[in-house]
Amino acid sequence: MAKNRRISKEESGDVSVESLRRHVLARLDDALAQPLVPGLYLVATPIGNLADFTLRAISTIARADVVYCEDTRHSRQLLVQYGIDRDLRPFHEHNEDRELPRVLEEIAAGRAVALISDAGTPLLSDPGFKLVRSAVAAGYRVVSIPGPAAPLAALTSCGLPTDRFLFAGFLPTKQAARRARLAELASIKATLIFFEAPSRVEAALADMAAMLGSEREAAIARELTKIHEEVVRGRLGDLAKKSSGEDMRGEFVLLVGPPAPTEVSDEAIAARLEQSLAESSVRDASREVAEALGVPKSRVYDLAVRMTRGRT
Repeated sequence: MAKNRRISKEESGDVSVESLRRHVLARLDDALAQPLVPGLYLVATPIGNLADFTLRAISTIARADVVYCEDTRHSRQLLVQYGIDRDLRPFHEHNEDRELPRVLEEIAAGRAVALISDAGTPLLSDPGFKLVRSAVAAGYRVVSIPGPAAPLAALTSCGLPTDRFLFAGFLPTKQAARRARLAELASIKATLIFFEAPSRVEAALADMAAMLGSEREAAIARELTKIHEEVVRGRLGDLAKKSSGEDMRGEFVLLVGPPAPTEVSDEAIAARLEQSLAESSVRDASREVAEALGVPKSRVYDLAVRMTRGRT
């Protein structure tokens, strides 16, 4: 008799749903039954959709001796949704320096401390970096409980290159500082990811178009994982125009694709080869120049061979 019999549509439905429920609850029960080792736990929470709360995150918060969060009122509402009752204490940018020693004392006393943000993964444009550095320096256990993260959710759905990216957080609020920061990022060959407040999206996009180039591919991700989730894609200049005068509402992630590759002339390659060939073989010089200029090694090698033949 075949062991892996396929379940028909008639047999699925309530039976499969009930089976799934039992398996999920079993995994959660297993996690809840394990004692939580003392240390600092960085727990990711939903950025909108409550179903994105992982079993591991739920069980970690439920077992933690104390939970530090940005806003106790906001986090308590989240925990109530899952029937979790834990001691919540505030930990945000205004009290981080004051509360940091207290958190370390909790861990030193053998307690399991969880750190969560209002939404998403802690430390991403949220407080906690100093705490993690201090905990690591003190030799305490630091564990990341991965889960929702707005930068990655936006990146993977926007259609821009994902092989290399830079999360740049929030841009400065003043235009001069914002443009200076964008100028620093302009030549980076990676998809750029920014957080931005609704009130500054229009100004930020206008400055991006001016400093990064209006033809760069870009995307505006809004209200990720929520009912009104939206991802608008297009050229940076076009998106800046579309946003002009619009009433921006919600949580925004702005993404800009890498700059278009620039054509490197034979003259520029030859100039670099002149220097390298004086100290290296044709093969080594070709490899060094190709890597430095980002051009095919075969092209550089052919040019190097022609240059060395002309000297004999």
